[in-house]
Amino acid sequence: MLFAAMLFAATVVGLAQGPTLPGSVAGNKSPSASMPASKFDGEKLTFEGKASKLKLSISIADLTFSTAITPKGDQISIRSIAESKGTMLKLFRYSFMQDYESVVDLSTFRIVKTVKKDVQKQRVRDSEAEFDYQMKRVTYVETDPKDVNRPPRRIASEISDPMNDMISAIYAMRLRELAVGDRFELSVSDSGLVYKVPVAVTKREQLGTAIGKFWCLRVEPEIFGPGRLIEQKGKMVLWLTDDKLHTPVKAQVDTQYGKVEIKLKAMTKPS
Repeated sequence: MLFAAMLFAATVVGLAQGPTLPGSVAGNKSPSASMPASKFDGEKLTFEGKASKLKLSISIADLTFSTAITPKGDQISIRSIAESKGTMLKLFRYSFMQDYESVVDLSTFRIVKTVKKDVQKQRVRDSEAEFDYQMKRVTYVETDPKDVNRPPRRIASEISDPMNDMISAIYAMRLRELAVGDRFELSVSDSGLVYKVPVAVTKREQLGTAIGKFWCLRVEPEIFGPGRLIEQKGKMVLWLTDDKLHTPVKAQVDTQYGKVEIKLKAMTKPS
């Protein structure tokens, strides 16, 4: 559950155009504005996730996110890969890898298909979710590639329009005009189930990062609690630059097990 929260937070993919983020110089506030989803094309960012409890902090994962417009030109593929590293492997001998691809319609920015490979030590699961907006239904199928005789796990749920998966929800949020005091709700489907995620923009504050200081909007999606994505006590906070790009610079997840921080480590601008 902690890893699911970490992945959701870390899938905040930025639109940095170079080593300096336009409009984010300390004290310089640029107006927020919506932008076409095609601007995501070609971006690649790498984040590092660290877990901490009391005074112990350990590096647990690298998370890489890349986007590309599909050959037909009417959809964009958003791919995220999370892999365990460092102390997670050496001390706890626990490994995981999650390869998650979201295919999104460019004109409406609604999720069309989610394909996922989830590896946790020896356990492997492949899954695919397809979204049918005419039938207003998402169909989720999960298989075990190591056991071909195991029946597929199937889940179907009614959906609204538009709909997001865990990754595209972050993009949808970043495409909005954001200001302190804003409150809105995102419809998110994960593993065939559907959730409503309330989001609040609670504060504007300056944040120091490895690539400089930026004025940021503090954004708090409610993913913890009864009926939420993660049915435990916890809190998530995202920091997005207060400009038209809303570039993510940090995410933090607090749970009963400890705290996870995700910070941008490297970025490659579109080719």
